[in-house]
Amino acid sequence: MNLSPDPWVWLAAFLTLCIFSFLYRDNIFYQFAEHLFVGISAGYLIAITYHNQIYPNLVVPLFFEGQIIYVIPLAFGLLYFTRFIPRIGFLVRLPIAFLLGWGSGVAIPAYFQRDILRQTQGTLLTADKFATWDSGLWAIVILIGVVCTLIYFFFSKERKGILKPAANLGIIFLMLGFGASFGYTVMSRISLLIGRVQFLLGPWLGVIRY
Repeated sequence: MNLSPDPWVWLAAFLTLCIFSFLYRDNIFYQFAEHLFVGISAGYLIAITYHNQIYPNLVVPLFFEGQIIYVIPLAFGLLYFTRFIPRIGFLVRLPIAFLLGWGSGVAIPAYFQRDILRQTQGTLLTADKFATWDSGLWAIVILIGVVCTLIYFFFSKERKGILKPAANLGIIFLMLGFGASFGYTVMSRISLLIGRVQFLLGPWLGVIRY
């Protein structure tokens, strides 16, 4: 064992053990590390937002380049703080309404392009997908899975005849999708755990080298 002389490594190890202490039960050490993480993350996000968004996109054009048009987004941004003044608190609805309208106008086409149009194109059986037997087989499986999953969510007609086995097959595809997503989530958490254990046994305790 070769303990690290770096105080920052000791601090990181202490905070890591504080987080791991939640495995025993909720305690003051875990709460300290949790609140510290949330506070630092919030402060870091504010600093990043200012330096990467507000300063180059508002402060520089308005105060250094003299583009008066940027007074409009500045005014809309300041209206958010009227939420803390009861008499004029209703003015906060203006930037919120603008943000929702503009955000919807930008997000809906992008969502349609990404999650509907591209997905529809991916299920089409084109000649290039049958270049090899395995790609053609998977193209057919994907088409069947998409159609059966859509049939499962089709509630306007009673499930009789071919609709019933197709809907049941759609359930199987849904469970496969949910299982894959859950497995990916678990593996990502395990990779984080492995990284922390390697840090404790490596840079901190010096038991292993990697």
